[in-house]
Amino acid sequence: MTVNEAELAKKLVALEQRIQVLEAEADIRRIQARYMFLCDTPCPEAGVKDDAARIDLIMDLYTEDAIWEGVGEYYDNQFGRCVGKAAIRKHFQGFWCKERDPALLLNAHYLTSEQIHVHGDEADGQWIHCQPWVFSDGTSLLRSSRLNNLFRKVDGVWKISRTRTENVFVAPLAAGWVESMPTYSVLMKK
Repeated sequence: MTVNEAELAKKLVALEQRIQVLEAEADIRRIQARYMFLCDTPCPEAGVKDDAARIDLIMDLYTEDAIWEGVGEYYDNQFGRCVGKAAIRKHFQGFWCKERDPALLLNAHYLTSEQIHVHGDEADGQWIHCQPWVFSDGTSLLRSSRLNNLFRKVDGVWKISRTRTENVFVAPLAAGWVESMPTYSVLMKK
């Protein structure tokens, strides 16, 4: 191999590594956005008939040994820590699969301030998110959290290995701030 061929081979290896990082970042971005999308109310995913089906789709995003936790002075007691898919599923069932009074009518997640760092087959990502909540009794609030999540490649597919959320603020919204909202989503229907 000549010097030029050796340099070209090195450059190709470096380029392949850079492409792998970019692809990983894109996959992780999609996984995080999909998680938030599936957590919206009403659920915008086509064909999701009930919250049990929604939870199944969310659980597909996680590793078997995943952790879901609320941390910090406000979220420690509110969300706690779940280890493993069974515990995370139970957490979501407690949120969605029971009657709530007042009922949650609207919840939408907005992600910002993204940072993704890929380290081979593992990665971490940080975001800030805001979400308005509207309830059937007319009350509403705006919640914001910092996310510090971990991801791991399992059988060639990126999965969430930790969801960690910390409260930034919770603020009540004035009555009547929202003029209209859907009772169900038709966005993804064919």
